[in-house]
Amino acid sequence: MAVIECNDVSIRYITGDLKAIGLKEYVLRHLTHNYHVKEFWADRHISFKLEKGDMLGIIGTNGAGKSTLLKAITGIMLPVEGNVKIHGKIAALLELASGFDDEMTVKENTYLRGAFLGYSRQFIDEKYEEIIRFAELEEFQDYMFKQLSSGMKSRLAFAIACLVNPDILILDEVLSVGDGAFRKKSGDKMKEIMESGVTGLLVSHIVGQIRENCTKILWLDHGKQVLFSDDVDFICDAYEEFLHTKKLPKNEEDLKKLAEGFMIRTEKERKAKQEKETKKLEKILEQGESQSAIDAAIKILQKNRPELLREIPETSANEADHK
Repeated sequence: MAVIECNDVSIRYITGDLKAIGLKEYVLRHLTHNYHVKEFWADRHISFKLEKGDMLGIIGTNGAGKSTLLKAITGIMLPVEGNVKIHGKIAALLELASGFDDEMTVKENTYLRGAFLGYSRQFIDEKYEEIIRFAELEEFQDYMFKQLSSGMKSRLAFAIACLVNPDILILDEVLSVGDGAFRKKSGDKMKEIMESGVTGLLVSHIVGQIRENCTKILWLDHGKQVLFSDDVDFICDAYEEFLHTKKLPKNEEDLKKLAEGFMIRTEKERKAKQEKETKKLEKILEQGESQSAIDAAIKILQKNRPELLREIPETSANEADHK
């Protein structure tokens, strides 16, 4: 049985000028059939299924409909067409600042957010120290939430969502929060969660995060489903080339061309970087004093082309290591 199933899901926004013209003018225009509304389809005919343990990466440029789709899956929005079937308890991080009260302390907000997620006070009592420790907020428990930096708020939201053992975890651009150390810790936590069998959805503009964490991928563009696949690396290659060329694939052949184009382009970039390093080596050797120039060249090789060190006399390499 699928844990998440989206069947031909379409979500529509309706906009008009009621706020601009006021209620009285709206009634008059409505009576004279002079009031018009505009329809905007944020998502159109989206379909996919996820089994237990799947991690879905959702990619697409701004305005693709990614966040709107997540809101439909969590029940915040209802599809105009199609349906979403969910089997399991959801923990979602859609807007990191939502579900918190600026005038309450960090500790009080931890219990508040836990209550929003459907967890009992006893459960949060048991998990509280673990949540605060993971969020690295031990010294800020009695601070007002409004006194925290945006990074601290994000860490707390992430910690609460990840440490309450959900069946389904939904993350919208949250693995990039905090500094480098916390990003690594949050990434490691995601891997741990996925290995426990949790089903997840991750929206991210960082393609490397999708490659590293996801087993399936959904590509959206202006509300339309480009494709749904389990060949994550191949689709990521095609998507990265799409970001470079702005040419949306229409069929399998177009996807292959994009993926091949990405490989060719990245190889050219690698060779260009290698050539730049080679010229840097030549300049060092030509301008520097004999031994110091050689030592500097060896250090560059150690960093960029370690396989070439086999051709360098062992004594020279050892001398460079000790400098």
